[in-house]
Amino acid sequence: MLIPFKAINVFHTAAKLGSITRAAAELGVTPSAVTQQIQSLEVQLGTSLTAKVGRNIVLTEAGSRYFASISREIERISEETRRVRGLHSPTTLSVRASPSLSHCWLLPRLGAFLAAYPDIDIHLDASTEPTDFSRDAVDLEIRHGDGLWPGMFVEGLAEARFIPVAAPSMLAAGSAAPGDLFRYRLIHSVKAQFGWARWFARVGIEPPRYRRLLFDRSHMAIDAAVRGLGIALESTLMMEGELRVGRLCCPVRSPPDVRLTTQWILCPTDHLRQQKVRVFLDWLRHERTAWSASVETLGWN
Repeated sequence: MLIPFKAINVFHTAAKLGSITRAAAELGVTPSAVTQQIQSLEVQLGTSLTAKVGRNIVLTEAGSRYFASISREIERISEETRRVRGLHSPTTLSVRASPSLSHCWLLPRLGAFLAAYPDIDIHLDASTEPTDFSRDAVDLEIRHGDGLWPGMFVEGLAEARFIPVAAPSMLAAGSAAPGDLFRYRLIHSVKAQFGWARWFARVGIEPPRYRRLLFDRSHMAIDAAVRGLGIALESTLMMEGELRVGRLCCPVRSPPDVRLTTQWILCPTDHLRQQKVRVFLDWLRHERTAWSASVETLGWN
């Protein structure tokens, strides 16, 4: 049997307000329509839920129990509906990005966007779940991948270089050859598009058995390297801050030049009609240019 959601909502409103007339006004229907919906629900449940007293209604014992059992869920559904509707408002921009990109690259820069556009609210959804734009309340996504999503607007966030990094207290910058790294624990980002196996193939080394530390988030791998737990292979997009302040360095002399675009700005093309999306996209492009210039000063562009 189909659940009579409309009738349940009408009954809940009338029971909450204690009046058919007030329920009709709130729902934007006639009093007779409210009465018909309640009667229909009573037929389906096989019991009376209300009784009329003058212009008001009172709940029967069964009606009181039923109202108490459904009220919390209806309020929860109403609140979630209001929340989702709010995310689609002209002044709220919903952006989805991976936890690592959100933590390492996007969050440190958001203050500049909020200062420039104080009337736009940001909802940052840090998730690796690919967006279903037909269902999810997301305006724009920055997605990790290969950039191949037909039918969508897709633009690379930035091309970044992948280099081995370690805490200077573990290995000084430029102090090691590729083969020396096996003396240390190698930190893996298991979802990375360029990992240790490909890096060692690039330098012409067949890896022996070595110690590993694995994470499913890049920012955790970076933090582990900063703490001296091993040597990570990561993107300069994610660790510019650590390289700049000297918490990480590249211990390998003349590492191979590995450059990849692994983060992509993504949304349906019709989302580009929204001013808030266009403004954020232009801001991302400006930040990309500034980031590229900043990394160039570190010598890892």
